[in-house]
Amino acid sequence: MIFNYKKSIQKALIITPFLALLLAGCSDNALDTVPETSISTETAFSTPAKILAQVNGLYGQFSNPSLYGGRFIIFNEQRGDEFSQNDGNNSTGANVWNQTITSSGDFVNSVWSAAYTTINFSNILIDNLATSTVVTDDLRKNYIAEAKFVRAISYLSLVQTYAKPYAQNSAALALPLRLKGNTSGGINDFTFSSVADVYAQILKDLDEAEVDLPESYSTGILTASRAHKATAIALKTRVYLSKGDYAKVISEASKLVPATAPFQYVSGSLTHRLEPNVATVFGGSYVGNEAIFSIPFTTAAEAPGLQSALGGNYLTPVIYFNTAAIIADPVYASATSADARKGLVITNATGQKLLNKFKKNGAPFTDYVPVIRYAEVLLNYAEAAAQNNNLPLAQSLLAAVRNRSDAAYVFTTGVGTKDELIATILNERRIELVGEGFRTPDLLRRVQALPAKTGNAGQAPAVLPTASNYVWAIPSNELAYNKLAPR
Repeated sequence: MIFNYKKSIQKALIITPFLALLLAGCSDNALDTVPETSISTETAFSTPAKILAQVNGLYGQFSNPSLYGGRFIIFNEQRGDEFSQNDGNNSTGANVWNQTITSSGDFVNSVWSAAYTTINFSNILIDNLATSTVVTDDLRKNYIAEAKFVRAISYLSLVQTYAKPYAQNSAALALPLRLKGNTSGGINDFTFSSVADVYAQILKDLDEAEVDLPESYSTGILTASRAHKATAIALKTRVYLSKGDYAKVISEASKLVPATAPFQYVSGSLTHRLEPNVATVFGGSYVGNEAIFSIPFTTAAEAPGLQSALGGNYLTPVIYFNTAAIIADPVYASATSADARKGLVITNATGQKLLNKFKKNGAPFTDYVPVIRYAEVLLNYAEAAAQNNNLPLAQSLLAAVRNRSDAAYVFTTGVGTKDELIATILNERRIELVGEGFRTPDLLRRVQALPAKTGNAGQAPAVLPTASNYVWAIPSNELAYNKLAPR
């Protein structure tokens, strides 16, 4: 069964009045996820088919255009330095790009609302399946584990956007941990937990999810678009890297990546590995071996609106490559470079360099969104191995990613010392993962300034880690409804 995300949400979503009110203040296509009607929990969990509809609706909410359906990924690129902005229109995120967005900004509120609605939906699923006998015990645990995975990645998205980086101040107040489903409204006042406590909850959810998730599902698209064991493990490598806990990155990554090449994960009929041709990964509807977790849009009706779609932003273009950033790397800029990733960049009629990863059929851009790829896991592992002084392994993992796109390439510089190797791995992340929403989180986790930028929309000054706008402010809607939110 392939998910019909939007239909699942409209028919199955149970939502609190409070969160519905928050969503009503969102821009663009956020309203697409508000249900036509709400149903009682008793009805929603009364048959196996209805329970599956709730699970489908959970993934559907996660694919909200304001979250991983598109815009959240774009925001993480706009706030970084790889791309310039074409216009000064705030509806296309100019205030995100130039770092002037405030707590009352639509996007600050819509990301928060979409993530917490997803979290609430996860909570409702977990609560109602805790003692359910409608489905088999194994399937019940499977569904709960999926809900914990989605809750974990939603909280990670929030804590990386609205809270101080772990390495900067893990004791700082971060977010309210809402861990029980709210179907009646009126439960708005929650104290804020620390950065460390939010990360602890994320990892608790992922550890528990890993136990009960299956190795795979019956089809490739289900395995790519629903959480399975490798999905939880892979996300843990991202979480631990964000914390700077390199030993734990290594222990988790080693579950998926052998110590020697060829680096691939095999469990039963499931294989996760790099595709021989990187262009395959960005073929629009990719659900192959490199896809650890993706969001599929199987019809035009499911696709996010043009302003939210990845292809719409990169190819319209709302944003284009900053010529002083990663596009200046020899991988792209050298006439002699044989790297296949050059083919993922095009030049438009005005001479702007555009990212061409998400291009399926043009508008409405139904490209599947890659949330976790095996390439990321290899690079997470490489960075952690280098930090823990296993330089040979780190260099082998780095070479695996580079040689997938340029088989003859040999690193002869930038790998002589630990610091050089780490810098080279970080640069490879920028090349391999560009446009997929990693740039700002990577800068923040290392407590680095958000660099100054120039573009057709003007200039954006650098933002230092000590600045109040280094991370997004707590949204005005949360402050209005939650009396315990810090002011």
